[in-house]
Amino acid sequence: MLLFINNIFYFDALSAIMLAVVFFIGICTASFATRYLKGDSRYRQFFVYLVLLVLSISFTAVANHLLFLFVSWCFSNLLLVKLMVHKDSWTSARCSGVIALKNFCVGALCVGLSFSLIFFVTGETSIRELIENRNQSPFVAPALLLLLFGAMTQSAIWPFHRWLISSLNSPTPVSALMHAGIVNGGGFLLVRFAPLYLDHGQVLTTIFVVGIFTALIGTLWKLIQTDVKRMLACSTMGQMGFMFVQCGLGLFPAAVAHLVTHGMFKAFLFLASGGAAKEKRCVTQKRPSFFVFIYSLLIGFVGSCCFGWITNKSWFSGDTTLVLMVIALLTTTQAALSIFSITSRWKGVCALITSVAIGCVYGLSVYFISIFMSGMYLSKPQPLNSLHYIGIALLVFGWLATTLFQNTKPVSLLEKWRMKGYVAALNSSQPHPSTITAQRSNYRF
Repeated sequence: MLLFINNIFYFDALSAIMLAVVFFIGICTASFATRYLKGDSRYRQFFVYLVLLVLSISFTAVANHLLFLFVSWCFSNLLLVKLMVHKDSWTSARCSGVIALKNFCVGALCVGLSFSLIFFVTGETSIRELIENRNQSPFVAPALLLLLFGAMTQSAIWPFHRWLISSLNSPTPVSALMHAGIVNGGGFLLVRFAPLYLDHGQVLTTIFVVGIFTALIGTLWKLIQTDVKRMLACSTMGQMGFMFVQCGLGLFPAAVAHLVTHGMFKAFLFLASGGAAKEKRCVTQKRPSFFVFIYSLLIGFVGSCCFGWITNKSWFSGDTTLVLMVIALLTTTQAALSIFSITSRWKGVCALITSVAIGCVYGLSVYFISIFMSGMYLSKPQPLNSLHYIGIALLVFGWLATTLFQNTKPVSLLEKWRMKGYVAALNSSQPHPSTITAQRSNYRF
């Protein structure tokens, strides 16, 4: 019996973290749903599927056998689709489920082919054995790429993002569980096989590229939305991109920390969306003065140094740690700018305290996850290459564009192209037409 359990289940630090997150979010979602769905004709059926979904995700988190992981992965997605189509008489909800199912089928095909190729090359079905005795066959890299495509479909990474944006017909508890748990499955899959990815630098660079592109367009799309749920969906897409970026940097513990904090925060936002809780599109209401910008940048640098000190990272490490430091700098600087937009005598001191606090909290989350997962050896910063520098440049340029030029009058020659870009971005971020309920009479209670 013990041998059977060891062959099927894999209990380690990653499993413990995932189980804690899944059950906590599942309990919070179920508690909310008891009030949200009160009086619904499918009240009991909803909770049966919800419990099965939480159990299925838990089995995925502790799976050691490739087939068991694949089956629980597919079963979780099928249950999610069933919960999405809570009212099957509602045409738009049915169409959302169909789009998600097609996406998950593509992902299942990629994951299935990846596992089949891994078994063909290594003859192993145990994930623990695959990690401890890594095979150097040239066929491992294609298998990891297939696994990456499967993870991309799950985490709504471009171009597999349409299903998430088109899933807004789902009941709010389902949206919370989807955005806080299911979409994180792609990141979990990459972290579970992280030791294999760390042996293939080119595959990690590929993860970084698709992640940074998704992070940028997801964040851009979020800024131009007016609907709360649609904005949160684009935000999730962007955050999944940032999680993939951290995986591509070879800093998998940082990706796990991002997975945990994003899951908690996004669950809260969706469960509170009925009260119009939402992320602000731009914290500063006007362009900051040159002095305020430079002062905020210096404060942000202090905050990023606090993050680096706690996580034992440096600006001068000469590896992909630099990208994470830049992200910390932009985050803490933006926090300082938001404080300076408030009229207060002590806003300079408050900005410094806030930036340092954010840098410390961000650093502590990464530090504790890294310590908890230290025995898994999941952190291996990669050498910097041109694509990493391009990614840094795009991040900085995008941040500067939204911070310094948000209220400036555009040059007349560029106005036409600016408007074309805005319309193109707005159209690209819309859900599938079949999932939009144009008239209230089309909604079937």
